[in-house]
Amino acid sequence: MKVLVAGAGLGGLCLAHGLLRAGVDVRVLEREDGPHSRYQGFRIALNAHGLDALHACLPERLHALLAAVSGPMAGERRVVDQRLREVRRLGPADEGTATDRYVLRQLLLAGLADRVEFGRPVVGYTERADGTVEAHLGDGGSAVGDLLVGADGVGSAVRRRLLPRAEVVTLPGNAVLGRTPLTARFAALVPGFGTVVHGAAASMLLGRMEFRRPPRLAAAELAPDVRLPDTGSYLRWVVMPTEPLPAGPRPWEAVRTDLLARLDDWHPDLLDLVRQADVVNSAPLTARYAEPVPHWGGSRRVTLLGDAIHPMPPSGGQGANTALRDAALLARTLAAVQRGSAELPAAVEQYEQRMLEYGFVAVADSLRRLPDVTPAR
Repeated sequence: MKVLVAGAGLGGLCLAHGLLRAGVDVRVLEREDGPHSRYQGFRIALNAHGLDALHACLPERLHALLAAVSGPMAGERRVVDQRLREVRRLGPADEGTATDRYVLRQLLLAGLADRVEFGRPVVGYTERADGTVEAHLGDGGSAVGDLLVGADGVGSAVRRRLLPRAEVVTLPGNAVLGRTPLTARFAALVPGFGTVVHGAAASMLLGRMEFRRPPRLAAAELAPDVRLPDTGSYLRWVVMPTEPLPAGPRPWEAVRTDLLARLDDWHPDLLDLVRQADVVNSAPLTARYAEPVPHWGGSRRVTLLGDAIHPMPPSGGQGANTALRDAALLARTLAAVQRGSAELPAAVEQYEQRMLEYGFVAVADSLRRLPDVTPAR
């Protein structure tokens, strides 16, 4: 059996590892020019589903490295005003393990050099009469397999072809994501799990990404063949203005200037947090989510996972975890096909039914957990 995966994000790479462990031939086709070609996001929370999926799919030799380059996500949650005066406490939280999206992606690329093809976007496909599927690539080429998995994100070309009426909604307003190197001064802003700042012009969410061990050094000791970036611990922050910032792509310096103008009466520590943000890893954010879709019926040689089918806002911390869960479930499903204990079309349909159920529950939960940007009274 040969599986084609469109997209080398977290879900697609996790799936590739799981398939290789099951002896399935897999080829990952990625639109980016290389593994370092764009901004990859920042801290994500790995809950039980996400961690279980990674442990099920990654080679066991990488489990210790995964633990070493993660960090805690537990402690008291507090709400403060723009001058850092405490308004209330929300109680303790424990959401598992924090990890950095870019570091995790580099770890997931380990051992897949001969399986991932960069600069080869899947732009469409044809289901062939012989029961195979042909993926059409942006460079004019093609690839043929027994199954095509669309793991190509919220703008998925595979989803547009498979489900042309599926609706992805852009949430109103905009936000700014930033990360600033963690110092003792900035660490004091988040003494526990996280801090919410409510001001008249904006709200801000703060959280730590504090690695247990520096990623590059941990890889050198625990898995010398794996190269991880020299990423330091940082404070992750998100600002949601009550009035939208100017739309359209702009240099970070212009975004930061507009943002600081909105926050001119905020505490100096918060202003400096924005001023000292990492230019490469700070950017405006547009949040989207998918409206639920029923199963499309019939047995196909094409399926979807992650943001390609159920994108959701980051408020619930479930997007990456749900994609990883999809990957592990699909890997188990296809392993049964590889062993001869299941038929491919029926097995894929069973995966889809389960994935659609929990995936859109996660979307609804993330929408319910969107923060209220109305200042506390």
